[in-house]
Amino acid sequence: MDMQITDTMTETLRFGVGQTTLGAVLVAESQHGVAAILLGDDQDRLARDLRDAFPAARFVNDQAALTETVAKAVALVDAPHLGTDLALDLRGSPLELAVWAALRAIPSGETRTYGAIAKTLPMPATAQEVGAACAANRVAVAVPCHRVVKADGSISGYRWGVPRKRRLINMEGVA
Repeated sequence: MDMQITDTMTETLRFGVGQTTLGAVLVAESQHGVAAILLGDDQDRLARDLRDAFPAARFVNDQAALTETVAKAVALVDAPHLGTDLALDLRGSPLELAVWAALRAIPSGETRTYGAIAKTLPMPATAQEVGAACAANRVAVAVPCHRVVKADGSISGYRWGVPRKRRLINMEGVA
């Protein structure tokens, strides 16, 4: 999977919307790659979440031009174990980027704890900081924060709802 990292700046983000087995998906793309894959039940709410996440950006609803990208995002959400070749434009702090890289290294069908991920990072971090980085993730499933569980193995917090997290984990065959 190709990834480009850029600074947040005034720019144009093109977006489109699709339907998955887990609800609506809004996909936003910069000139560098997919900057957001947002999940939810209400497309208007997803559009507001996109504006909140990128307050300096201009937005263009470009459903036709993003047909293939939206289809790939839908396929990823519906079959997360298959992965994706979407180019990503990830934006975050150095800690967030390190956490997201660690998440992308978790194989499909496996989970890790917040604390275990913290121990693998190239900088000191707590389990809580890993959790905060997961919550800041704007690229659902492509950066698989759904693969992170509590120390006791239970499922907690997920930006797009615990029921979606549970379903994604189950779709990947995690026991």
